[in-house]
Amino acid sequence: MESSAQLVILAGLVIGLIYGSVGLLSGFCLMSSMRGFLAEGDGRLVRSYALAIAVAIAASQFLAGNGVVDLGKSIYLQQSFSVPVLFLGGLLFGYGMVLSNGCGSRSLVLLGRGNLRSFVVVIVLAIAAQMTLKGLIAPARIALVQASQTTASANSLPSLLATLGATEAISRVLAAAAIVVALILFAFAHPAFRRSPGQIAAGVIVGLLVAGGWYVTGYLGADDFNPVPVTSLTFVAPIADALQYAMLSTGLTLNFGIATVAGVLTGSLVTALATGRFHLEGYSSPRHMLRSGAGAALMGIGGVMAFGCSIGQGLTGVSTLALGSFVAFAGILLGTTAGLRGSLRVQPLAVA
Repeated sequence: MESSAQLVILAGLVIGLIYGSVGLLSGFCLMSSMRGFLAEGDGRLVRSYALAIAVAIAASQFLAGNGVVDLGKSIYLQQSFSVPVLFLGGLLFGYGMVLSNGCGSRSLVLLGRGNLRSFVVVIVLAIAAQMTLKGLIAPARIALVQASQTTASANSLPSLLATLGATEAISRVLAAAAIVVALILFAFAHPAFRRSPGQIAAGVIVGLLVAGGWYVTGYLGADDFNPVPVTSLTFVAPIADALQYAMLSTGLTLNFGIATVAGVLTGSLVTALATGRFHLEGYSSPRHMLRSGAGAALMGIGGVMAFGCSIGQGLTGVSTLALGSFVAFAGILLGTTAGLRGSLRVQPLAVA
């Protein structure tokens, strides 16, 4: 293995370790954020998530604007994409996240803390994602994409502004600045959030980890002879790849995503043991397990259709300012809201 590829894998492991530790200590999670915001009246977590998006956009666009990383090489900034499939995938993922009581990244964090329910979620999510990527569900997904995809003249907010006559550099600054300022104002307008240094730190660190992933894969991994995919934090496909690697490692190659998954699990475990938070938990009933598994399957299918999860699209994809990422993220938010409120609300179950 080339040295640049080894460096990317090592950096992915470190990024995962930090994310796992921060995720455990802060409770960083979109589903928990939305539940606190919509149902419990606690807006601190959702502001932490908003701050993470702002930091991720600012740092990622700084790297792209200075030519350090070419975000155009990522999967998010494609000229052809399917709005219906991205949105539907987001809906499925968001609703599945509520059924399973957490997304893929949160399940890894909780698994490191000893939550055995999350073990089921991770395994089922990985299988469903692999089926949607390459297995029985793949032909239907590909047919839907081919039937509905369009080729857009503008695939990002900066390129959309550029069609109005602004230069690429000005368009990038205007688009990024408008979103970043709005998100920061939203976050710090909440007095309880301003008095929560831990949540502020979590938002800043996670946002910087997204930019760090871009730097690692887009700059450190930029080897003309052995290039690595330009990517950052995302969890649906990497969890599927990690499970496959665990079973068939002799025929596969380690990559940034697999290393990140391993890092998140390890970081959470070490932090849980060091802080006395590790304890085994299980399902309260067969119905609880069935619902959790169904949610994991929806997340695996929806996450592949949406090209990412609440982290992969909500932070990493949005940090590129790709129009498709905003569509997918809107679907995730709507699906999560449907699961928390209204006629489709998922009723809470007692947890052992």
